Amino acid sequence: MPTERVQLPGALGHPLAGQLERPDPAWFPKPLAWALLAHCFTCGKDLKSLVRLARALAERGIAVLRFDFTGIGESGGAFEETTFSTNLDDLVAAAGWLRAHHRAPEILVGHSLGGTASLAAARDVPESRLVVTIAAPSSTERFRETLERRVPELAEGGEGTITLGGRGFLLRRQLLADLGEHRMHEAIAQLGRALMVFHSPSDESLELEEALAIFDQAAQPKSFVTLPGADHLLFSDERDAIFVADVIAAWVRRHL
Repeated sequence: MPTERVQLPGALGHPLAGQLERPDPAWFPKPLAWALLAHCFTCGKDLKSLVRLARALAERGIAVLRFDFTGIGESGGAFEETTFSTNLDDLVAAAGWLRAHHRAPEILVGHSLGGTASLAAARDVPESRLVVTIAAPSSTERFRETLERRVPELAEGGEGTITLGGRGFLLRRQLLADLGEHRMHEAIAQLGRALMVFHSPSDESLELEEALAIFDQAAQPKSFVTLPGADHLLFSDERDAIFVADVIAAWVRRHL
């Protein structure tokens, strides 16, 4: 399948690194739809499970742009200067780049905090008609509480370091303050798009109740899909990402 490395402008003025995964033109002369894929907190576009998901969607006719948020992976900028709001702005900027160069995304797909961001950013991507969350928190306040618990010096001294995947990431108090500003209940209730929620009952990082809260707050049409045995990052079995792609592709054909 054609894969293209791209660079797009980020919300803070730094270049964002992206990867376009397109359907094989021999099978799909024109993509069935375009999707924008948002990664989890500190993960990056090249997380193996997200690469599998993006390429599996492309095999099923859906073109996908996956990109690194500001300060992550190959994108420019300093991670400690970013917030949830800058992530939203990066998402909207990426959608704008797709709109200008290819086609605006009809589908927003987000993993973990990227799923929460996709829910919040959907209103600013008017062409989006479908939103997919995978192992996503239902609120930014829930995520803020997690950070305060894991990095107590963040609230006390203004900055602190969190270690994830063996790497340290500097965080600043502005991230906590910004997380407290977002009202996800309202964003979810007023989403105005078809929603699909994926979550594993055995997720070791986020309780199933978070996904149920998203589902309960959203209006129809909405769907809930459990991923029995899957871990938070969809690492334990590569078939999990393929299954998610199969379900999304079938759902896209139904709605688009």
